Amino acid sequence: MKILVLNGSPHKDGATADMVQAFIKGAEEAGHTVSVFRTAFMNVHGCLACEYCRTQEKGICVQKDDMQDIYPAVLSSDMIVFASPVYYFTLSSQLHAVIQRTYSIDIPANVRQTALILSSGSPFVYGPAIEAYYQSIVEYWGVRNAGIFTANGKQNKSEAKRQELYEFGRSLKD
Repeated sequence: MKILVLNGSPHKDGATADMVQAFIKGAEEAGHTVSVFRTAFMNVHGCLACEYCRTQEKGICVQKDDMQDIYPAVLSSDMIVFASPVYYFTLSSQLHAVIQRTYSIDIPANVRQTALILSSGSPFVYGPAIEAYYQSIVEYWGVRNAGIFTANGKQNKSEAKRQELYEFGRSLKD
């Protein structure tokens, strides 16, 4: 299976990256191909709501930025994993920009399942991010949620959390 990870964390060695690496290790050991885009380090602008992608050139965004690298990966992946720290109860703005810009390519028909990886400092902040994920990805795209994984406080960068994400990656079937 071809898996795309969209990591919205601006911390190269932070808790989100730690969880993503554990997932990738398990998924690759299970024979899956995994690619990662670190959206916080990319030049991706927010959607302009200009409707060019719907009225002028179907599926083509008028903006020419790093989304041009992400679009082919989204369109060719079987699974997308969204990974982000939780900032003020939601995903990072860098990951939000990428998700919103997928509007131009409509619902990616090849994506069959998704997952969500979230890290934070508090256990009480995940609700709005999870709700948005369900509504804007799982329900709207019509995909299967393969799992939601959270870590906060001392769970961040813990061996137990790494093992959980590793096992999740290893358990994925085509």
